[in-house]
Amino acid sequence: MRPNRPVFATLCAAALVLTAAACGPGDDKAGGDAKPSVAASLPSDSTGGIKIPDDIKDRLKQHGIDMEKWKGGAWKNWKREDWLREAGDYINPIIEGLWDPDRMRDADKTPQPPAVDPDAGKDQGVTDPTPAPVEAKQAAAPYHANVPASGKVFFDGPEGSMVCSATVVKDPAHPGKSNLVWTAGHCVHAGKAGGWYRNIAFVPSYNNAGKSAAALKGAPRDQVAPYGVWWSDWAQTSDQWIATGGPTGGAGAPYDFAVLHVTPEKGAGKSLEETVGSALPVEFAAPAVQKVTSITATGYPAAAPFDGQRAFQCTDKPGRLSLTAAAPVMYRIGCTMTGGSSGGGWIAAGADGKPALVSNTSIGPAKAGWLAGPRLGPEAKGVYTAVSDKFK
Repeated sequence: MRPNRPVFATLCAAALVLTAAACGPGDDKAGGDAKPSVAASLPSDSTGGIKIPDDIKDRLKQHGIDMEKWKGGAWKNWKREDWLREAGDYINPIIEGLWDPDRMRDADKTPQPPAVDPDAGKDQGVTDPTPAPVEAKQAAAPYHANVPASGKVFFDGPEGSMVCSATVVKDPAHPGKSNLVWTAGHCVHAGKAGGWYRNIAFVPSYNNAGKSAAALKGAPRDQVAPYGVWWSDWAQTSDQWIATGGPTGGAGAPYDFAVLHVTPEKGAGKSLEETVGSALPVEFAAPAVQKVTSITATGYPAAAPFDGQRAFQCTDKPGRLSLTAAAPVMYRIGCTMTGGSSGGGWIAAGADGKPALVSNTSIGPAKAGWLAGPRLGPEAKGVYTAVSDKFK
C-alpha cells in the first residue's frame, strides 16, 4: 500500500499504499527523490505493442501526445504541465506484456497519501475512540475459492511502479457480465497535486496459491495472474478527490473511491465477472456506522512486515471518524494491514442481509493499527452509475 518511503507520523491516506498511506519501507525520508523503477523499454509492435482505439488516438492528439513517442517511453514523462489530470482526460492504452510476473512482483510503491492531522475531527463532527489494533490474517488460499472478487491493481506513477488492491463489483447495465472494478481514488489519480496514473491494470486473484515473494521468482505469468491481466480502459473518481485529494490534506479522504472499467489484455472473450465467477453488489444505503455489526477488509499489504504478494483480511466492528464537521463521516476499523491494501474492498451485510461492498481502504496512521474508508453515498453512487452507463 505505501510507497517505498517511511510513513508520516500523521495519518496516511492509504493507498494503503496504506495509505492513501503511501508510506513504505526503504527510504530514509518521506517525499524523497525516488527514481522510477520502470521497464527500460516497452514491447515492440512485433510482440504486441500498444493497441489504441481510434477514439483514444483522437484524444491523445487533442492533448498533443505523439503516440509513437508514447509507445517509445514518453508515458514516463511526469512533468506537471504534461500530466493529464481532468476527469475527462483519462487515457490508458494497452501495452501488451508490460506487466510481466517480475514487474508485478517487484512493484511495491504506493501513491502519496493525504497527510492528515492525527487530531483532525476530534472536536468536529463525530469521532469514536481509536479502535484497538486487529491483527491481519492471511486469506485462505486458493484466493479464487475464498475471496474470488478480490485482486491487485498495478500502475505507474512518478516514483515508479505502484500497487493497490481492488474488488470486482456488479454492473447494473450488464447483469452477470460485469467489467467493473472498485478501488480507491488515490490508486488511479494523484489528486490536487497531480493527475491520472498510467498503465493501470487489474489482476484478479493475484498469486492465487498465496506463495511468498521468494517463491514467485521466475514464476510464469499464468501462475501469478491465473485469470489474466485486465487493463482499465476507463476510470472515474470523485470530483472532490481530484480537486482536494493528496498530500495537501485530508479533505478528499471521505471521497476517496474510484470505479474502473476493464478489458482483457488479450482477446475479447468473457467478461471479468464471468471469468472469475464472482462480483459483489455495492451498497449505497448502508446503515449508520454504529449500526453495522461487522466489516471485513481485504487487501494485499506491501509495506513491512508484509511482502505485497499475499492477500490478508481484518474483521472488526466499525467506529466513526470525522475529518471535518462538514465532510461525511468515515468508517474506521482496527487493522494492521499496511500500504498496498489501499483500495481493497470492505464487505458487510447489505440491506438484503447478503455480503456487499460498503467501502474501501482509504487512510490509516503511520504506525499501522487501524484503517478508515469512505461511507458510500450519493457521490460514490454517481461515479459508479456514470461508469456503468458509459458502457451500456
